[in-house]
Amino acid sequence: MPRSLKGRDIISINDLSKEEIYTILDVAKEFKLAGKVGRRERLLEGKNLALIFVYESTRTRIGFEAAMHQLGGDCFYLPVKTLMAARGEPWKDTARVLDKLVDGVAVRLFEHETACELAEYAEIPVLNASTPKDHPIQTLGELLTILEKKGRLEGLKLVYNGMTRALCHSLLLA
Repeated sequence: MPRSLKGRDIISINDLSKEEIYTILDVAKEFKLAGKVGRRERLLEGKNLALIFVYESTRTRIGFEAAMHQLGGDCFYLPVKTLMAARGEPWKDTARVLDKLVDGVAVRLFEHETACELAEYAEIPVLNASTPKDHPIQTLGELLTILEKKGRLEGLKLVYNGMTRALCHSLLLA
């Protein structure tokens, strides 16, 4: 039985065991099916997620915003340039402020170490929405698609063609 995922940081796909990845994919399939029949799970009612992005991403941003909305929560998009961290405030101080205002944070940053620092100092969960080293959340989405199309994840050969080395790295680790 996997340990609870509640409140956990996901900075690297390695933060999850194989069993936890399959648990997440099973839950994602259930949510996807519920959405197709018009049923909304309000599991995040009253919860807020901050999106801290140093660079834009249409799919990642809309994916998080749509998921939070469908689960009853809200998102706050915070470009890094609008934060005090852009003017020199330590990330650990930003983490402490976020703890008081939101229930989780998804980060898209140029430095993987910054995501690790936020996770170290924040009491709330920190999700890596892309750093140069890892892209674990998109990797989970890709694994779900592979599972739906192939019926399994084990024993497959994958070819990767794309510019996001972080995604390729995370897929290799998964």
